[in-house]
This record gives sequence, structure tokens and C-alpha cells, in this order.
Amino acid sequence: MNRINQRLYKDGKILSIYFTAGFPKLEDTVSIIKNLERSGVDMIEIGLPFSDPLADGPTIQQSSTQALKNGMTTEFLFSQLKDIRKSVNIPLLIMGYFNPIMQYGVEEFCNKCFETGIDGLIIPDLPVDVYHEKYQTIFKKYNLVNVFLITPQTSVERIRFIDSISDGFIYMVSSAGTTGAKDSFGESQKDYFKKIAKMNLRSPQIIGFGISNKKTFQFAIQYAKGAIIGSAFIKFLNENSIGDIKNFINSIR
Repeated sequence: MNRINQRLYKDGKILSIYFTAGFPKLEDTVSIIKNLERSGVDMIEIGLPFSDPLADGPTIQQSSTQALKNGMTTEFLFSQLKDIRKSVNIPLLIMGYFNPIMQYGVEEFCNKCFETGIDGLIIPDLPVDVYHEKYQTIFKKYNLVNVFLITPQTSVERIRFIDSISDGFIYMVSSAGTTGAKDSFGESQKDYFKKIAKMNLRSPQIIGFGISNKKTFQFAIQYAKGAIIGSAFIKFLNENSIGDIKNFINSIR
């Protein structure tokens, strides 16, 4: 069974952390992953930097720009991760846009993920219909979970369709707009979380966008299997050393 599914069906809420590969420095990727696992994180999303990250807010955009300036490429990321499974056991996903994956070659990219030990992909700009019709068989061939995003604007019909073809978790975007840390959630988010919970979907949900501290993490996991922190962790990396990661994780849990 894929590591993502193994973790999803264990007891306990999930804390997933996103960071941009090659940020703050090009060679930091593996060290960040190892420190996150040692700090008790359940799952890691490795951001593949892209020059036009439409779903990302300014913090992640800036980290992506810096990573590209540092020299991060798809091929270099795979070379960094080639031995990662000798020391890291938790689920690892790559989150990125479809253009670099297309340029690399979808099947070759999936094969590299399989060889490296990547468990899943999150591709915000790959429509679920296109995935279902053209790429699902390739992903399954390489035992990759593809994670779909839903938002408060996603129709019930669309959510049901996504749920029907998902083989991992559903990434539940907390609000309309781009990524970014928030200090709290409002009533509209609460109503949305309750609405999705009442749908009794087959796939577990993990909430992302706007999770930045213990308060927002604890609020989100009342309604979902877990929550994802991205922008707040990028900001932390910008201001602290990698050796201090445990302090950040301890402040969330």
C-alpha cells in the first residue's frame, strides 16, 4: 500500500508541511526533509518551483523565484532525492504545476517519482477530467496518488466526481484565493468545513491555505483528517536556521 494511504488510515490527525525545493539555498532540500521527519511531521509536500505559480501567494512565489535563481530544476530535484528513502520513511509528495511535468514528459516524471520513492503528486492546474481521461493509468502504473483540490466554489457534483476517482486524500482549500498564512478562520470557512464534513466523502480531506499557527491548525483538524502549512513555514525558513525546525513544529502541535 502507498505510504500516503497507510498514514491516512491510521489514528491521529495529520500535520503536513509544504516547502519549496531549493529554498532558502539550493542544497537545503534533503536537510529540511530530514529535520521535518525528526520533528514529528506526518507528511511532506515538496514544492517544485515554477516561474508562474498562479495558485501561490507572495511568500511561496518569492521562495519559488529564489529557488529558480539558486539553480533548482526538475532533474536536479530528482538527483537530490535519489537516496532519500535510505533515511526518510514518511509520505513524500511533489507539489507543482503541470507545465514542467509536461516538459519533462509525464510518464518519465512519474517513473522518476517511483524510482525516488515519491508517493504522490499535487498538480493544481491539472483538471480532474484531463487526468481521468489521459493520465490516470500512468499514475497508477507507478503507484502514485494524485491529489485533487476543492474550494468553496467547487460544485457538489464536481466534489462527488473528484471523490469517486481519488485514491488518496482530497486537498480542501480553505478559501477562495491564493496560498497565504492567516491568523484565524471566519464563519464562511467554518460553514464550508461543516458542509464538506456532512457530505461523508469516501476520501479523507486535508485542509490547506491559511493554516499558520496552533490556533488555525487545531480549528482545521476539527473538520478534517489533517491540515497543511506552507507559507508560514516558508517565512520561518527565511528567518531561522534549518536546525530550528523542531521549534516551529512544536509551536503548532
